[in-house]
Amino acid sequence: MPRLPLVLAALLATPAMAQDTIYRCGNEYTNNAAVAKQRGCTPLQGGNVTVIEGTRPSPAAAPRNPSAGGGSGSAPRVDNAAQRARDADARAILETELRRAEERLAEAQKAYANGEPEKQGIESRNYQRYLDRVAELKAAVARAESDVAGLRRELQRLGPAAN
Repeated sequence: MPRLPLVLAALLATPAMAQDTIYRCGNEYTNNAAVAKQRGCTPLQGGNVTVIEGTRPSPAAAPRNPSAGGGSGSAPRVDNAAQRARDADARAILETELRRAEERLAEAQKAYANGEPEKQGIESRNYQRYLDRVAELKAAVARAESDVAGLRRELQRLGPAAN
């Protein structure tokens, strides 16, 4: 008799441990038979299924252009006029930066003087100091050329200017 409550408790707990049929609907799983029938899901056979819910990207982490980035479409859409205005602003900024970079390049090339700038002050007596300055000028020319090339690439990436 003392075992009867224990046996009854075990029999009553068994249905609670039993798992309903699990259906696979593409990359989703459900145990709701009505939803599974509506979606045309297939029942899974075999062992237990453990599904761990993934994290959803926050709206701030979503790509800015869902059509180009294959995003979920949760990013706010921008109308064509606003996008054209933004593109025009970006182009204007890049063109201004390109003009400044070209000016810096011209100044650096003038100072470099094809690798033979005039010696200054102590450089006539200290040739190594002169060589160091020439190397710095050459590096400045290389940086300025790189800046100009990068800005031109960005402008080409934006495409032709819309008039």
